[in-house]
Amino acid sequence: MTSTTLTAASVRAPVPTHSAKRRRTLVVGLLVFAAMAALPYGVRDVYLQNVLILTVMYAALSQSWNILGGYCGQISLGHALYFGLGAYFTTVLFVNYGVLPWGGMLAGGLASALVALLLGYPCFRLAGHYFSIATIVIAEIGLLLVHNWDFVGGAMGIQWPFNPDSWWTLQFARDKVPYFHFALGLFVAVWFVTYLIEESRWGYWWRAVKDDAQAAESLGVEVFRSKMAAAAVSAFFTAIGGGFYAAYVSYIDPESVMSFRFSLLFALPAVLGGIGTLWGALVGAAILIPLTEISRSYLGGSGSGLDLILYGLLVMGVALARPEGVLSLFRRTRTARNQEATP
Repeated sequence: MTSTTLTAASVRAPVPTHSAKRRRTLVVGLLVFAAMAALPYGVRDVYLQNVLILTVMYAALSQSWNILGGYCGQISLGHALYFGLGAYFTTVLFVNYGVLPWGGMLAGGLASALVALLLGYPCFRLAGHYFSIATIVIAEIGLLLVHNWDFVGGAMGIQWPFNPDSWWTLQFARDKVPYFHFALGLFVAVWFVTYLIEESRWGYWWRAVKDDAQAAESLGVEVFRSKMAAAAVSAFFTAIGGGFYAAYVSYIDPESVMSFRFSLLFALPAVLGGIGTLWGALVGAAILIPLTEISRSYLGGSGSGLDLILYGLLVMGVALARPEGVLSLFRRTRTARNQEATP
């Protein structure tokens, strides 16, 4: 071995093992979550606190959508149905029957998972854009049904009663920080579940189904079961987010929790940040949600619809420049740095 070879071997960085990468991802996640938990204490403005809460909430909801749309490759544009189910279960049980929001969110999550399984049985026989269209149609049917169902308030909606600040009822009139911590807790839960599933049998099955369902089935992957499992997990967490949103705004009606724009808002952050990744939803939400909230605040009614135009321009720009999402920029930079370090 020559001296040149010895020098090259000595400066070449060791390649981390797969388990080491997983541990590093988990450590980075814990550090990021700890930093995020302290974030609202440095923001005193109530409006900015509201923006932070919505950003983290949509990050959690987008990551929930990402389980089905990103990892399993089933592009659903009807997740507003599960969001609305969670919101209405939580609200109706609390207002009409005195069930605490925690129980209502759990009930809504389980009901949404069941509905996802029932709807998945016929819908997963479809593929591609036919599946996406079917999810839109079903969500719109659900919206119309709630509009005309007096038991859940119909078009008039339901107002939450005012109660003292309490974690039991998830009502905080004077301080928004608890809402932020709940939204962060939801995101951490969805992120951690995704982290665990990524390297499990289900995670490998989902990615195989996403790449080529027919080839995966020929290799023994249970394609239909994989899709159903992804839909149930995704719907469960989306409904939990719907229940939280109902508690946060203290009033719901069909348009405020089941309109098509919610389905778009769940999908766009993951698509923008990096579909099928752990951090794509958070990165995308950190860009999209402040952008839309601030544009609405400063432009008011004169800027109605501008946020949708900004969505479209931003997503088109990223799709053209980096189809893998914003996170691919960081991966590209890290790869280039490693190549420079390797002689």
